Amino acid sequence: MSLGTPRTETRRERLTAHEALRRLAHERASRLTQLRALDEAGPDAEKQMLSTQKDTVQRVLAEVEAAITRVQDGSYGVCRTCAGPIPVERLEILPYTPFCVPCQRSGA
Repeated sequence: MSLGTPRTETRRERLTAHEALRRLAHERASRLTQLRALDEAGPDAEKQMLSTQKDTVQRVLAEVEAAITRVQDGSYGVCRTCAGPIPVERLEILPYTPFCVPCQRSGA
């Protein structure tokens, strides 16, 4: 394709609320399944490792729940630090993120 040829494919700027909720529901279900598996681990399991994993899964689950709230209040896809749009590609990979990449890197 030459530089002068216009692109016929348009890039989506935002996920629809339906798409975002679908992705977030999947993330929620995955985390809840992980928590159930950790709860069902036998007594021979490493308690510290299980505790750390469980804490991580619970933290991500809380982030998913917060993202669902943002979809409902219309602020989903807007960076909490700079108020700029979070690229749809980032939301496709990490649908519960509240930050754009530069703000995440800066320790937002």
